[in-house]
Amino acid sequence: MSNIALIIEERAANIGNFLVGRLLPFREKRTVGPFVFIDHMGPAYLKDYQNLDVPPHPHIGLSTLTYLFEGSIMHRDSLGTEIEIQPGAVNWMTAGKGITHSERTPEYLRQSEKVLHGLQIWVALPKELEDIDPSFTHIEKDDLPQWTENNVHFKLIAGEAFGKKSPVPVYSKMYFIEIKNFAKAKINIGQHLFGESALYILEGSIINGEHEYEKKQILIAKESSLCEFEMTENTTIYIFGGEIFPENRFIEWNFVSSDKNKIEEAKMNWEKQLFPKVPNETEFVPLPPKVKF
Repeated sequence: MSNIALIIEERAANIGNFLVGRLLPFREKRTVGPFVFIDHMGPAYLKDYQNLDVPPHPHIGLSTLTYLFEGSIMHRDSLGTEIEIQPGAVNWMTAGKGITHSERTPEYLRQSEKVLHGLQIWVALPKELEDIDPSFTHIEKDDLPQWTENNVHFKLIAGEAFGKKSPVPVYSKMYFIEIKNFAKAKINIGQHLFGESALYILEGSIINGEHEYEKKQILIAKESSLCEFEMTENTTIYIFGGEIFPENRFIEWNFVSSDKNKIEEAKMNWEKQLFPKVPNETEFVPLPPKVKF
């Protein structure tokens, strides 16, 4: 990726009963386009007595994108949604003015050994849409645009790029692209990108000039139109970015907003248990000590 401005290493973060690799935000780079938060989950090899259990928790001012490589998660939210996400599909939940959801190992897997591996992403909403009504969309893997060029496989998970559009209902100009190869390949896709751009190496490595970059690194481009590099054998990367919002975004706990007062209001409403409830869920996660990313 020509003109690399910053390299971010994956960092361990604890989200309760589960360790993840945190990619964004980073102290020197808080956002990339509308992307404000990315966690790499796993791969976690869970015993028959171990399960993912993220109790009901709130969000405002963002959309969440869950994309699994392996495993399964049961999503439940305060809209009444109850759906299992499996590898290659997309869960897109828009919090807007406020939503509550839980993420757990599905019941039929809770007494068996299992693997969980994937990405969880937060995309900030444009300022004028931060208070929209919450919504949820599930997109099956076969409905995402996929194509092969020169033995390199591309998938447009969300947004617009390459003259194609994902069915994921995003709210700003952005892209989230998966690229996989089995043999060495030269990639030159800068003409298809816009705004800010970053590249995450899930497995394998890429070569840019005299440098080789390994898995679990994010490379931030100085200029998205100069996205040219070589992929080594059996490499999988994700390219994400888009247009930059004119306003800063504040993040505290699970809340994102261009207005700090809205975050304080959300914290108060959560403590008073005024957020909508998830049907058939009774756990309550207290507001943690002041946490900022």
